[in-house]
Amino acid sequence: MKHTNVLLAGATGYLGGYLLKILIENHNQVLAIARQPSRIKNNNEDYLEIKQAEVTKPETLRDICKGIDTVISTIGITRQKDGLTYRDVDYKANINLLEEAKKASVKHFVYVSAINGDKHRNLKIFEAKEKFVDALKSSGLNYTIVRPNGFFSDMKDFLQMAKSGRVYLFGSGNQKFNPIHGEDLARAIVNNLDDKNKEQTIGGPDVLSLNDISKLALEALNKPVKITHFPDWLRRFSIWILRTFTSVKTYGPIEFFLTLMAEDNIAESYGNHHLKDFYIEEAKKL
Repeated sequence: MKHTNVLLAGATGYLGGYLLKILIENHNQVLAIARQPSRIKNNNEDYLEIKQAEVTKPETLRDICKGIDTVISTIGITRQKDGLTYRDVDYKANINLLEEAKKASVKHFVYVSAINGDKHRNLKIFEAKEKFVDALKSSGLNYTIVRPNGFFSDMKDFLQMAKSGRVYLFGSGNQKFNPIHGEDLARAIVNNLDDKNKEQTIGGPDVLSLNDISKLALEALNKPVKITHFPDWLRRFSIWILRTFTSVKTYGPIEFFLTLMAEDNIAESYGNHHLKDFYIEEAKKL
């Protein structure tokens, strides 16, 4: 991969931190934008410039893409907070960035969505993301849409459950997927920066069932393996109840997890971080 000038949006997030580290390791010049620059955990003055900007406020982004070859955006939220909605962040904030990229004739715009977002546009979490994917594809810029499987950081929910000594699953628990570590995903993105106008679905090296993941979580905490399976109609009923009686802020993330965990989500395998090792490390912190 040739060295390039990269604007990184979302550098303070789980994936963004790894992207920043690997981009700099590969001697790319990086302009990292953040609402709170002090949260960026990298101070490599040779390759890094940090600017304070809020992607939800277009006036703070004016001419931000001048001299930039590639924009990488990991901007998105799982839980709505600070009065901001999925539409405000996942769609509008990325549109603000895209407008600046178009103005500066950026060569390549990389956007991180999620696995099967295109198939589940009805979910609130995906509605805004996929609306932006449509806008990016029709923008005239070279693009890459990255669709990662679940992050290891999301898998901590199983550890939290396992702390009580039992994990609860809907259905058989045989649904399979291959979650990915943030560092592996960041490496995959950076290593493929020369590939344009495509969608990449990326997962980790191990394909695991929900039963496997539950077992790994319990074993990491030295608990006996106790897994309770609820019937799947209860999962569907739970989603209906949440959609009917709670706000998007409450049901958005739960609807997302309950829907994706009901089916196989297997992506192209990449990387060498294993969930078992991640759980063992995380268990020490609990």
